[in-house]
Amino acid sequence: MRVRGASAAAVIVAMALVALVGLRPASAAFTIHKVDTAQFTVAPDKPVFILVMGNDGRSGETITRGDALHLIGVNPGQGQATIIDIPRDTLVGIPEEGSRRDKINAFHATGGAALQARAVGALVGVDVPFVVDTDFQGFTGLVDDLGGVDVDVPEAMNDSFSGAIFEPGVKHMDGVDALAFARNRHIGRGDFTRTENQGRLLIAGLTKLRNEHADAKSVLGNIAVLARHSRLDGLSLTDAYRLGRLAVSIDPANVRNVVMPGSTADVGGASVVVPDPSTTSLFEDFRDDGILQVH
Repeated sequence: MRVRGASAAAVIVAMALVALVGLRPASAAFTIHKVDTAQFTVAPDKPVFILVMGNDGRSGETITRGDALHLIGVNPGQGQATIIDIPRDTLVGIPEEGSRRDKINAFHATGGAALQARAVGALVGVDVPFVVDTDFQGFTGLVDDLGGVDVDVPEAMNDSFSGAIFEPGVKHMDGVDALAFARNRHIGRGDFTRTENQGRLLIAGLTKLRNEHADAKSVLGNIAVLARHSRLDGLSLTDAYRLGRLAVSIDPANVRNVVMPGSTADVGGASVVVPDPSTTSLFEDFRDDGILQVH
């Protein structure tokens, strides 16, 4: 099973840093796609929706699935954000594909980042103008170059499939550790628990940057690391700068991590995730301002 995790804050800040220092990475571990052609402007009364995705690509593969899907809503005015973790087997359909219904991760294989963003957007009811996309190698490389992240492991893990062997509590993880943590589905509610833990990694990445943001030496070091690992696709330098400023403006304590409620079912011989009826009100609460007031 190949599931990717990624630090949303890290790669978003990378966009701004690449723009500011004029660097172009020789090889990109992360690609940040602009899906919406409209000019992007951060406004206090306007939520921003960003899809952070880990694909299941190996070296040389060009057709990949979106196996780790996290929709982040950021509310600049309130200084808060919410991560909606979406299980990869969620059964969905989107208007552009007619009557086609499939597991949500399959849309990346047929239409890349743009179609994956539309599939997630159709499920939740929002427009998703930006997608941060990475794979196995990209994730581990960036975590290592940043010096690792501190992750609060919620319960003991002893999974030989992913290599996740951790005691509960805060653990400093390198790239290999973080990937193992993100891949472990033999715990709790399986994929539901796994996708929630991937969200924990996103918050850990934001915490890493925020803790080091005030130290000039650390900031300069992170500029070089993030620039080496990032590539912009369709973003203007203005977009990159605005998104980077937005990312570091959010305190990790003000970020909620919520898994889409659902249940597993057999549809046509395939195991899928069916959204719970309560998801309707959850998404309504989320899409008006990017944060949850009721749920």
